[in-house]
Amino acid sequence: MLAGIVISLACCAGAFVLLYRLAEPYLGAEGARRTVLYLAVFPMSLFLQAVYSESLYLLLAVATFYLAERRRWLGAATTGGLAMLTRIAGVALLPALLYLAWRSPQQRRALASLVVAPVLALLYPLYLQLHLHAPRAAFASEGGWNRYTSTAGPLGGLWHALVASWGGIEQLATGDRVHRFWTGSHSDPLYVAAHNLEDLLFFLVFVALGVVAWRRFGPAYGLFVFASLLIPLTEPHRGYPLLSMPRFTLVLFPCFMAAAALTRSEARERWVVIVSALLLGVATAQWAAGYWVG
Repeated sequence: MLAGIVISLACCAGAFVLLYRLAEPYLGAEGARRTVLYLAVFPMSLFLQAVYSESLYLLLAVATFYLAERRRWLGAATTGGLAMLTRIAGVALLPALLYLAWRSPQQRRALASLVVAPVLALLYPLYLQLHLHAPRAAFASEGGWNRYTSTAGPLGGLWHALVASWGGIEQLATGDRVHRFWTGSHSDPLYVAAHNLEDLLFFLVFVALGVVAWRRFGPAYGLFVFASLLIPLTEPHRGYPLLSMPRFTLVLFPCFMAAAALTRSEARERWVVIVSALLLGVATAQWAAGYWVG
């Protein structure tokens, strides 16, 4: 556990440094500072010190953009491939990398270098096949989380999230713990209602910030955000369609750059920090007490 915490903190520090350097050309020194600050006090940033993959993935994702922006294509492909090994959501980096490589003056060399990313990502399944004859063993545990692949793709997950959220509004409005307006979970109906509404709120906020990132920093940044959001929509949870959406948004660094771009005044920055830090305090207290967070 100690080793895991040390690794997470080291990766978090590296990600902060790289994110500052990535954001500075777009936002200046003050904007880059705000970007890192907003990420540091984000309500789910407590996972950056936990024995989770968030810090490592964030470091690799930021490094991929940092290297691609400087046309170091082999390095970008390597960190992108390692990000895909870190978590399946790393495939969201591919559309952004392909766009940046396609727009590069060194288009052929850039596109050829990107082949390294999927090759690296296939190493672990290959290892599992050679030693266990089960290349999908790394994903087998997902079945215990009651996730399923929506036949309608991300639209199916979005529809169920909207239905669950509307049911949550009705549940909270009535305060009824007997009748369930959303039957996807057997937990306390009011808890389920609040949980689903919280997940949808985070999703909508980051969709809006993703649009800002696309417009301000280019399509590559927007593609990464939206591809990352589409993955959990395609694999929704049966009881909580957008389960863990707040934690999934933690690594969407273009959105924190977008937030920094929208809050140039000291008053706006102060409000973002106060609200976010208060929510971080609540989440940390819940985490320490053993409650589900994220």
